[in-house]
Amino acid sequence: MFLSCTRGRLLLTALVIALPAAAASAESRPAEKEPVEVEGARFAATLEVDERRYERIGHGLFRYMIWDAYAGAYYQAAGYPRPAPQSEVPRRLELEYFHAIEAGDFAEVTRERIQKALPGSEFARLESSLSAFNDRYRDVSPGDRYALGWDGEALTLALNGEPLYSGGDQALASALFGIWLGDDPLGDDFRDDLLGR
Repeated sequence: MFLSCTRGRLLLTALVIALPAAAASAESRPAEKEPVEVEGARFAATLEVDERRYERIGHGLFRYMIWDAYAGAYYQAAGYPRPAPQSEVPRRLELEYFHAIEAGDFAEVTRERIQKALPGSEFARLESSLSAFNDRYRDVSPGDRYALGWDGEALTLALNGEPLYSGGDQALASALFGIWLGDDPLGDDFRDDLLGR
């Protein structure tokens, strides 16, 4: 009886010691991500763009007052585990719209948000490249998707996969990503969802 109790205690002790180690091992392995759907907008777990792999960091729904305005997903190049939306890290933001929006409205809000976020001298330095970027916006219909990207060298904008803009200004890229992912974004909850917080 004593021997079997001792063996039982030893076995139980070994299991208790082993369980946290097994759990920690399972937690340290990245979970396989699946595509996600937000109000019908589907976002892949990974993207391949110009031979670079991007991994989805987070996704969410942006609401304007009582309306669902658009769904989005934020991606970073594989190998960058922490969200770094305003840095040199290659990254992408995809937004799928649920309502029609005119190109001029995109340009106006983009300019206002960047001007609000940056000191006057920094905004003045970016003003010319921002105007060139804003000129490339197009009207969207429900179901259209904009993709904003920074590949480490070029800032890009595409609508439904069609390239609209390519330029080499990292400061402008950081300012544009900051509209949704910076310290003073369009929506705090949407930012936090995109950053996987």
